[in-house]
Amino acid sequence: MTRTRLPRLLLALTATVALAGCASATADPGPAGASAGTGINLTAQQNRISTPKVDSIAALVPEDLRKRGTLEVVDSLGTVPPLDFYATDDKTVIGAEPDLAALVADVLGLKVQFNPQSWENVFVGLDSGKYDVGFTNITVTETRKEKYDFATYRLDNLAFEAKRGADWKVTGPKDVAGRTIGVSAGTNQEKLLLDWSAQDVKAGLKPVKIAYYQNSSDYYLALGSGRIDAWVGPNPTSAFHAAQTGQTEVIGTYSGAGANLQGKIAATVKKGDPLITAVQAALNEIIKNGTYGQVLQRWGLSNEAVSSSELNPPGLPKSDG
Repeated sequence: MTRTRLPRLLLALTATVALAGCASATADPGPAGASAGTGINLTAQQNRISTPKVDSIAALVPEDLRKRGTLEVVDSLGTVPPLDFYATDDKTVIGAEPDLAALVADVLGLKVQFNPQSWENVFVGLDSGKYDVGFTNITVTETRKEKYDFATYRLDNLAFEAKRGADWKVTGPKDVAGRTIGVSAGTNQEKLLLDWSAQDVKAGLKPVKIAYYQNSSDYYLALGSGRIDAWVGPNPTSAFHAAQTGQTEVIGTYSGAGANLQGKIAATVKKGDPLITAVQAALNEIIKNGTYGQVLQRWGLSNEAVSSSELNPPGLPKSDG
């Protein structure tokens, strides 16, 4: 996923079409703790939910970061609402991911700085130490655990999105055999799609034709024109887009960790960075005090909530061979 400006057509649509359970998409979400039925605010004036510093948790932050005073968060803006994207001013980072990162920074007594990057450069920046933590829909995988530490904060479900009125559904690998499916390179959904294609070939079916796109405007144009049969990406963005435009629909969902394991989205740091302990504690604090639930409710993601943050849980398995 790469950094991209929210398409202006989508902005126009988000101003007029409501997400399920929400009122006007331009309505102010109101104070922290806005209830279900409140509209989603896409302007730069977010009235972001906040929470107090917790001294005992802030003490877990590495000393050099405490002295610096700013949590450098890296995020990828290749998605559409409600995860992380630009507000209507085309420069302010908003969404569920930055809202949760800001709450973690609050608990740790730090200011927060968002650093939009391409999907690939999210990990380059973490590797180099340029950024402290990634909050950008990163799935825990066994391969990634070799280089990074994770503190989970949301369930990971992926979706196949097709043109509205599609006469097919996706329930497993056989349903995408021989079809052209769009995906972003370097994502766990790409890995799962490659695995499914391999299963199809082994079963004597045609392989999946994989088409790569790095921003939402390109893959939605491809979907609308029929160049791809479906797009596979995070379920929240597909559900949001389908509800708003009325031009697409979700034709299948599955766990981001495969058929036998529920995937988890996690805050991500370089392997061995003690910051992850503080981040996990902060996540558990906001889950406990209710602000976590308020953020998910605000963005229509309550069904992806977790009851606690886990450190390095089982992730998407490595490919066989």
